[in-house]
Amino acid sequence: MSAFSDYLEEGVLQHTLRGNSLPTPSTIYIALFTSDPTDADTGNEVSDSAYIRQDAAKGGSIDSGWTAPATSGDGKMCSNAKLIQFPPVADGSVTVTHYALFDAQAGGNMLYHAPFSVSKTLEINDVLSIDIGGMQVILR
Repeated sequence: MSAFSDYLEEGVLQHTLRGNSLPTPSTIYIALFTSDPTDADTGNEVSDSAYIRQDAAKGGSIDSGWTAPATSGDGKMCSNAKLIQFPPVADGSVTVTHYALFDAQAGGNMLYHAPFSVSKTLEINDVLSIDIGGMQVILR
């Protein structure tokens, strides 16, 4: 199950109940974490000299990177429509446990976060790939 970040929770409330606009990101970036990022974005993002957040749309429009919302057993769901591949690990072993979606390649605002179903330990030269449909944003 995915969770809204504090930023997105406030934005939705401001938009739907107070009429304030909620900016639409031009691109969504996927970040990897070694701990739970929490709604407040306090987790540990991967720190490796080769690591960089990945563009979920891979250079296309924002909607080209995600499936249309559909009903799943848990609620409404979108999943990645493209293969996501991170660069090979350069500095040493890292265990990835969570992911988050951001509106910027560095810094920016976290939108959603969730744990991977299975944590993955990567060694030097290992590449983390997320198959099409392997990353799901599910809202209840």
